[in-house]
Amino acid sequence: MSDFNLNMHTARLLLNEPFFAALSRRINKSVSTAIPTAGVKVNPDTATMEMVYNPDFFAKLTDDERTDVLKHEFYHLIFEHVTGRLPEEGMTKLWNIATDLSINSHLNNLPEGCCMPGEGMFAELPKGKSAEWYFAKLKKMMEDEKKEQGEQDGDSEGEGDESQDGSGDGSGASGKGSLSDMDSMDDHSGWGEGEAASAATEIAKERLKDALKKAAQEASEAGSWGTVSASTRKEIMERLTTKVDWRKVLRYFIKTSQRANKRSTVRRLNKRYPRIHAGSKTNRVARIAISIDQSGSVSDCMLAAFYSELDKLAQLAEFTVVPFDTEVAEDKVYVWKKGSRKAWERVMCGGTCFDAPTRYVNAGNFDGHIVLTDLCAPKPIASSCQRMWMTTAAYASRPYFTTNERVIAIDD
Repeated sequence: MSDFNLNMHTARLLLNEPFFAALSRRINKSVSTAIPTAGVKVNPDTATMEMVYNPDFFAKLTDDERTDVLKHEFYHLIFEHVTGRLPEEGMTKLWNIATDLSINSHLNNLPEGCCMPGEGMFAELPKGKSAEWYFAKLKKMMEDEKKEQGEQDGDSEGEGDESQDGSGDGSGASGKGSLSDMDSMDDHSGWGEGEAASAATEIAKERLKDALKKAAQEASEAGSWGTVSASTRKEIMERLTTKVDWRKVLRYFIKTSQRANKRSTVRRLNKRYPRIHAGSKTNRVARIAISIDQSGSVSDCMLAAFYSELDKLAQLAEFTVVPFDTEVAEDKVYVWKKGSRKAWERVMCGGTCFDAPTRYVNAGNFDGHIVLTDLCAPKPIASSCQRMWMTTAAYASRPYFTTNERVIAIDD
């Protein structure tokens, strides 16, 4: 096995790619000779995205080819080919090829043997289409090829066609090779492992979104996204501000905010001192505060939208509602009980200061903090617990301040 270590070369290979370099630092890379080339997957043990590569394969490539293979794998993550976006048929060889065709439209220095629109058996396919578009075209091409092959088999039946004894060149009627023989450059095994409902995959998706967001921020601050096209950059930003699936986000937020509450109980044996000391029972709960911006810049429509989302959250968990503008209305703070319904109301209408609710939550020993706001105020002080921001898609696309904390967009 070659001693090629990709980690020692990545920074140099991505020197002129600020976005990919920032993303690469957040993706673990491991060596494996079990795959012929490279691939990305969800690591079920660490609940993170991981790139696996064969050092023998990388050792034979030029620097330009290595750079494009890295970018190819990262594009699979960017376009969510690993974490979702599967067709009804699920993970298939044809879908693998379609995702490669979509990605390779953006690359010019891939090694020989990759699937490239406009070349070889894909000569009739244009560049720049989505994986779904290529998938539909490939299915049609496969159907046409099978139909054509069936007609040829019928014409040649009993005529002693020399291709029947295996001596033909296998190039098919077009002379470009058979579509049934096509394969992707990288390894896609394991994509079907771990359904979207699994905890590891869901957490890995959240962590990947955080990594993409931080990489996008670094590229924007550097003033360059390298070779990432304007259309791809726009798609990345849209993916980072898509409408939230609150059920999944809340489960994830609460799961990562949990702390253990222990109490003694004689009903449970003490494993260390059985029948001498009482055992302990652990209840895992999370104290979540939801601060609602009631400043004048937040419209009644936005408040109504916020409360609509909170009404959905209340079906899953109990949380504390904290109304604020430049101060917290402490006499209006209340606990929204699980399963209860509340009508929305405006109780304040001043300016906006995010320090006020942050200080209140920090002093209250909460485990998680969600702020519902238009983001139209200076960056607040640090939070002692994990903090998440919820706003409309319009405000999420142009926040007043930048933050590494998660920003979730909802419809107005």
